[in-house]
Amino acid sequence: MKLSVVIPAYNEALGITETLENLYAKLQSAQILHEIVVVNDNSKDNTLEVLEGLQTTIPTLVIYTNLGPNGFGYAVRYGLEKFSGDCVAIMMADLSDSADDLLVFYNKMLEGFDCVYGTRWSKGGKVYDYPRHKLYLNRLFNNIVRMLFGIRYNDITNAFKLYKKEVIEGVKPFLSPHFNLTVEIPLKAIIRGYTYAVVPNSWTNRKHGVSNLKIKEMGSRYFFILLYCLIEKFFSQGDFKKKW
Repeated sequence: MKLSVVIPAYNEALGITETLENLYAKLQSAQILHEIVVVNDNSKDNTLEVLEGLQTTIPTLVIYTNLGPNGFGYAVRYGLEKFSGDCVAIMMADLSDSADDLLVFYNKMLEGFDCVYGTRWSKGGKVYDYPRHKLYLNRLFNNIVRMLFGIRYNDITNAFKLYKKEVIEGVKPFLSPHFNLTVEIPLKAIIRGYTYAVVPNSWTNRKHGVSNLKIKEMGSRYFFILLYCLIEKFFSQGDFKKKW
């Protein structure tokens, strides 16, 4: 099963090399057929030049530039239209996600699941240098999601997830242009009947640059997609359910 990894990158020139070299080394060592799809989200630094230089040592690296509209969700969606694998993982460019965890995700999917979701907040999960204000908001929102949708999964906002290709096709069209895409895809997959496993993963705060997540701008967008998914869950009469 070919694995694609979609990584959005905006002004990540300082950290992208370490991220990609580590990821490639782990996937090669595990002998996993793969491609690494990096979407340069119209970066203003020299991210694109760094990526082009890495293609000489990382032959599975595929580069696209999203000229616009820009934003985390748009960049990920661009990659989700371009990947060629049987399954696709979404990872960050800033070393916050672990390549070792990706191998665990992949092997778990081979057991027959449609999706594999990571959790940083259950037994085995780890976080390093997580900003305290983001931690509070994260746990509040995730607990709201658990109660509204009646699910046990406690880390829906975690972007680091793995999906089979048919899941990505089955949850389209996408509505979210920003970080709320990390909520839209897994919630739609759950509502529409795709199977999923939850495994612990680690998260490490970035070493370089600044986070592109702007909490004040994202609050209403998260609740918009939450409301949409609730409407689908309770009023769609199963029209979007997975076709078995």
